[in-house]
Amino acid sequence: MSEETAKLNAFPVFLRVEGRRVVVVGGGEEALAKARLLAQSSAALVVVAPLPEPDLAVWAAANGVKLELAAYRPEHLDGAAMVFAATGDETLDAAIVADARARAIPANAVDRPEHCDFYTPALVNRAPVAIAIGTEGAGPVLAQMIRARIDQMFSPSLGRLAELAASYRDVVERKVPKGPARRRFWKSFFTGGPARALDRDDGPRAASAADALLKTRGTELGHVALVGAGPGAQDLLTLRAQRLLMEADVIIHDALVPETVVAMGRRDAERIAAGKRKGCHSKTQGEINALLVELGRAGKRVVRLKSGDPLIFGRAGEEMAALRDAGISYELVPGVTAAFAAAADFELPLTLRGVASSLVFTTGHDLKGHALPDWAKLAVSGATVAVYMGRSTAAEVAGRLQEAGLSPDTAVAVVENASFSKRRLFHGTLSDLPALSARSDLTGPVLTVIGDAVAGANFALSQPLAARRDADVPPANADRK
Repeated sequence: MSEETAKLNAFPVFLRVEGRRVVVVGGGEEALAKARLLAQSSAALVVVAPLPEPDLAVWAAANGVKLELAAYRPEHLDGAAMVFAATGDETLDAAIVADARARAIPANAVDRPEHCDFYTPALVNRAPVAIAIGTEGAGPVLAQMIRARIDQMFSPSLGRLAELAASYRDVVERKVPKGPARRRFWKSFFTGGPARALDRDDGPRAASAADALLKTRGTELGHVALVGAGPGAQDLLTLRAQRLLMEADVIIHDALVPETVVAMGRRDAERIAAGKRKGCHSKTQGEINALLVELGRAGKRVVRLKSGDPLIFGRAGEEMAALRDAGISYELVPGVTAAFAAAADFELPLTLRGVASSLVFTTGHDLKGHALPDWAKLAVSGATVAVYMGRSTAAEVAGRLQEAGLSPDTAVAVVENASFSKRRLFHGTLSDLPALSARSDLTGPVLTVIGDAVAGANFALSQPLAARRDADVPPANADRK
């Protein structure tokens, strides 16, 4: 049968169970699984079992579920809205279903589709919002996989947002005309200020935002999310970042953010490349700031997608200041910074008890002055140092750290394209680090980790830096102008 003509054999409905008796017959693992699912509702749940397993008994006591310690009798079903047969005995389960049908009560025999009047869906619970996924009993594991994907798409505060919307329904019908104005109001309500406030668990601000929308009939200034895209692997993007990408009207992305991550946004969203890679700046920071303000004033929902974390060498401070000055609302969404991804690639503990108890993030560019930065002294005292964008400054970093007193034998780990399958790993010592400057084959972003904790890394997939040390590379302690 084609997809166009395929018909459901089970029609999905939502059955009202508030305060009504729902009976689960069985005392084992299957009964406990169904009871846990049903406990998400306001039904009066009853579990019938002569000798329940300890886990079921403990769970029932902890959750206020009535446990009838008796062998099953048909009278146990009287007055029930639904019945679940979960004894593990096919003959007994079939008898329970027959008793339920005789009382005109819909019944489900767990893992026995041929005895079921209805199927139990995989459930995404954002009460009062519920999303049920069913496969007519054909693929429960598939239903759970789909549920997990859908669960990621919706904010945990969605239920509270729906409750707030219900409290505004009557006043919206009185004050906002039908048609485009009312649709605009509800769209702004569910994606704008009220939704953002509840994501921060701020109920009073959500109500204030809803009141403001009533006055403007759904028209509001735009909103900018400064979002960390992580180091590059798309499955390291946070769930919140993914939700915002799906809601964005405009996505402004850096050059280091891969297309696979940008493509996770809404298909019809406008995409603007604002890449600032070394020697290839498509937009100045001032132009980016102005663009964010312009789009916000135009009422757009904007995601400013930054590689790694927006607050670590992402110039988010300048963008936030511009948005604050313009009165445009904004939020920050953290991302996995490259140092963490590089450490994971190397199985490298950035802090190690008794060895390294502090961590320094730097670009190395502050080594250009005559004075040693404070972090160089921290490195000598045992801190782990993560150097971002450090290939061209490798010799400078190595030399200055040795000037500060760090041993040339200090362990070093280098990762190109951290988190990607195409990553390359290198290891060596501080005296080997200048070799990076001559590595023209390293075209991806490079992160260097320096410190005694690096010695605890796994070097099985790493190449020695010394193997490619070029004779033309100046030694770390060479004179510098």
